[in-house]
Amino acid sequence: MAQFIKIYPENPSEKEIAKVIRVLRDGGLIIYPTDTVYGLGCDITNTKALERIAKIKGVKLEKANFSFVCHDLSNLSDYVKQIDTSTFKILKRALPGPYTFILPGNNNLPKEFKKKTTVGIRVPDNNIALEIVRQLGNPIVSTSIHDDDEVIEYTTDPELIFEKWQNLVDLVIDGGYGDNEASTIIDLSQGEPVVVREGKGSLDIL
Repeated sequence: MAQFIKIYPENPSEKEIAKVIRVLRDGGLIIYPTDTVYGLGCDITNTKALERIAKIKGVKLEKANFSFVCHDLSNLSDYVKQIDTSTFKILKRALPGPYTFILPGNNNLPKEFKKKTTVGIRVPDNNIALEIVRQLGNPIVSTSIHDDDEVIEYTTDPELIFEKWQNLVDLVIDGGYGDNEASTIIDLSQGEPVVVREGKGSLDIL
């Protein structure tokens, strides 16, 4: 059964974040808050953990469209081909924030994603998520958790999330109520921005 820990977004406890990092380094799966909906995540460098997430989502790992959650834009060059100035300006305006940007992937993508030509990058405006990736030292792979309820697409109550996911993941963070609107997805891989999904992030940044 998963651990259930409370972390306050205003001032995330070092001790609690350290517990999360241990779980991630051991190949565990976490559910954590972002600036949009709660996410399911694991260490980007752990193959077994990546396979577990793909299995839960019912997709083949090499075909999965997971986001890479980064602490800031300094991680970009690890996985993304060099981008032009106008693309970088959009990213600077929008991040951290409720956006997923699709960018051209480079040759350093983890081996599980080698066949992908693009990568979805997230820098959420949430101290808990940012502190986790900062202390882990590399991005986490993430996907939104959906609800079976037809009316509400995303569960926002951490206790209900824990109830439902406690046997599938290793740790659930209660970071307060989540949002029920997903991130805005913008494809910047072809030069001109293409809005894939309009979500919480305003399109004014374009």
